[in-house]
Amino acid sequence: MLVHPTLDKIEQLRLFGMAKAMREQLQNQKATALNFEERLGLLVDREMTERENRRLVTRLKAAKLRLSAAIEDIDFRQPRGLDKSLVLSLASNQWITEHHNLLIIGPTGVGKSYLACALSHKACRDGHGVLYQRLPRLLEELALSHHDGRYRKLMKSLLKADLLILDDFGLAPLTTEQQRDLLEIIEDCYDRRSTLVTSQLPVKHWHDILAEPTLADAILDRLVHNAYKIELKGESMRKSRSKINR
Repeated sequence: MLVHPTLDKIEQLRLFGMAKAMREQLQNQKATALNFEERLGLLVDREMTERENRRLVTRLKAAKLRLSAAIEDIDFRQPRGLDKSLVLSLASNQWITEHHNLLIIGPTGVGKSYLACALSHKACRDGHGVLYQRLPRLLEELALSHHDGRYRKLMKSLLKADLLILDDFGLAPLTTEQQRDLLEIIEDCYDRRSTLVTSQLPVKHWHDILAEPTLADAILDRLVHNAYKIELKGESMRKSRSKINR
């Protein structure tokens, strides 16, 4: 059998994982002892693994996560009110499949963004599309887009993912126009995809930073009522690490 022409044809078919595995088999005497079905099975498994790895890289690149974080690296020993069983349950991504929301609340430095990125990274690993946005910056971008004709295109790009992350909600009161933009996002996500919001501000005070009561009611009704909540507490982890390193 002429091996190299076969390998060339496999690569022309863009089966790069299979081609790589076939080259490895040819150099491995143990592999040559396997029967045809076993070797073919290994080639197919390798191709599937390679393709999934490429898709994961693509999803992570599109997600634009603020931090490199993973569920496996979360420190549950810190006394910050983090319920391990809830986090591991959320890591199954059933809440995303069911189009529920997640609110992560707590003071600065307790790991809200890290936890959001860790859960989002797991969602990417499990095949879900994710998009990370810092809400203050997003609202500025939306305000500009109203004037340069990009608004619909920008809104459409926000709604492609299964999970939209809105980080740093409530850093400052929102104007009426910002509330309208936020409502558009939340309304289009509602019951179709999931939204993850992080905030330093307790949920009971969210209404206070939304200038127009009717818009505030509409936003909070769609965002809060079907949401899981994680409320973190304690000292800033950055400060804790700084003390340890002294």
